[in-house]
Amino acid sequence: MKHLKLQLFTVITGLLALGGTTAEGQQLSEEIRLNQVGFYPDGPKKAIVPGKARGNFYITTSDFADTLYTGKLGEELKSVHSSKTTREANFSQLKATGTYVVAVPGLGHSYPFEIKQDAYQDVAKASIKAFYYQRVSTALKPEHAGKWSRLAGHPDNKVLVHASAASKSRPAGTVISSTKGWYDAGDYNKYIVNSGITTATMLSVYEDFPEYFKTMKLQIPESNNALPDLLDETLWNLRWMLTMQDPGDGGVYHKLTTPQFEGMNVKPAEARQPRYVVKKSTAAALDFAAVMAQASRVFKKYEQELPGFSDSCLVAAKSAWKWAGKNPAVLYNQDEMNKSFDPDVSTGAYGDKDVSDEFDWAAAELYLTTKDESYYKAIKAIPHKNMELPSWGQVRLLGYYSLARLQNELTPVAKKDFPKLKTALVAFADKLAAASQNNAYKVPMGSAASDFVWGSNAVAANQGIALVQAYRLTKDKKYLNNALANLDYLLGRNATGYSFLTGYGDKTPKYPHHRLSVSDEVEEPVPGLLVGGPNPGQQDGCTYPTKIADESYTDEECSYASNEIAINWNAPLVYLASALEALKQEAGYLAKNSN
Repeated sequence: MKHLKLQLFTVITGLLALGGTTAEGQQLSEEIRLNQVGFYPDGPKKAIVPGKARGNFYITTSDFADTLYTGKLGEELKSVHSSKTTREANFSQLKATGTYVVAVPGLGHSYPFEIKQDAYQDVAKASIKAFYYQRVSTALKPEHAGKWSRLAGHPDNKVLVHASAASKSRPAGTVISSTKGWYDAGDYNKYIVNSGITTATMLSVYEDFPEYFKTMKLQIPESNNALPDLLDETLWNLRWMLTMQDPGDGGVYHKLTTPQFEGMNVKPAEARQPRYVVKKSTAAALDFAAVMAQASRVFKKYEQELPGFSDSCLVAAKSAWKWAGKNPAVLYNQDEMNKSFDPDVSTGAYGDKDVSDEFDWAAAELYLTTKDESYYKAIKAIPHKNMELPSWGQVRLLGYYSLARLQNELTPVAKKDFPKLKTALVAFADKLAAASQNNAYKVPMGSAASDFVWGSNAVAANQGIALVQAYRLTKDKKYLNNALANLDYLLGRNATGYSFLTGYGDKTPKYPHHRLSVSDEVEEPVPGLLVGGPNPGQQDGCTYPTKIADESYTDEECSYASNEIAINWNAPLVYLASALEALKQEAGYLAKNSN
């Protein structure tokens, strides 16, 4: 204890230069960047401080009563995005559970963080529960939504067929029912293309870690039924997606939307604009086919609870695939559509000029569900020469992940290709892992300016998924450590100092571009939502603090370019946090004698 008191005296002496007179009076320093939620006992633990800092750093209890660890700051690291420099404070050797701060003489102390066994369980659950808050066509009751309860809005039982979507059996103006689903983002519309990657990611984390979700309870209306809550939530969107297929020809409408976005202060129950299903597209049909094929095999295990649902999904998938085969280049071009059809539509386009990746993804999922090798032979390249991170417009790797997931079920024609695919997936992850070594925040995310696009936080989360996939293929812990580093990034170890998940951490977004949060009477935003993150494009015209790529973020309602939320950003966070929780014991992140 004498040694601990001497260390604490050293910390306090260094911090008194800031003007405080007691340990309790030390200054909080937002310049100390770290995961504001916490760490596993035997997992990696790092904070990042400005390059101007020198010498030692200290880990103290949150009341500053004891010093638990003393470390030396690392070498100076240079940012690739600015002239700023940083240093690493590595305290991975501290394994004792508790609540602590990082203290740096001359700077101050960090936000508090915890070291505990289930470090990210709450983050995983909150990121899934966020989808419940996005539900369409239902009231959210206080017993499930707490203070974010609301009246039902957008019943979507009287949706109009837009002139661009008309068919012989469904002429323009036909009224259809297309209920349920999730609000796509900060707006109130529903888009098949973005639902595709979102729903697939949710189904994938269940396929990879089914045991983890068996006992997870999210306090949603279905929590007491026989299905895992994750699947109950995913089912809410799958049932909507099924309504978006024209039963006459198998084609799939691109989106369900109002002609223009609703106002920011309009509550769902007060929205009155007519809603339309708009134009069928090849991308929508293929995304739909892939998701329904995957859903068919996931829900096959729940035939007793959902009689016929698995079969219905597969029939729908095959029908959409056939439509896409007959219509391989029906691309969604909203400007061109508006020249020919009324009313004009100005909501999110999700236009995609290249659907070759959608064909590969759908073919892979249909093959894995049916074992029909004709689908496998329709995949153009395994692996493709360009391994690109998944996004709503680039989905090829989703199919590759599924092939890797079910590698033991491959038929001979696919089995012979699998070694090449495994090599390519691991090489892709190797590039991400290597990038973290020279990064100013010691994370894979942000090694290149191109990482900072619209929805850059989804880039970080999807990089994490790629790294988890490599870990599952190799059992090399370096991949999981780097995936964990990207979660650290999302929760505060970044150039902005924000934990980008609403409600989790001390410095979190308060004013997301999110109509549900803006229009309610609750001060705090809906929790568990991942905002878009730094985006130097700044397409919204809001005032930003800087143009520097990794700092180009503003916590303002106007900022749809950096502070909106979206289901396809939340889903990879669901995967990343849940995967780490599911793998923490296998990975050795839980110290046997932590206390």
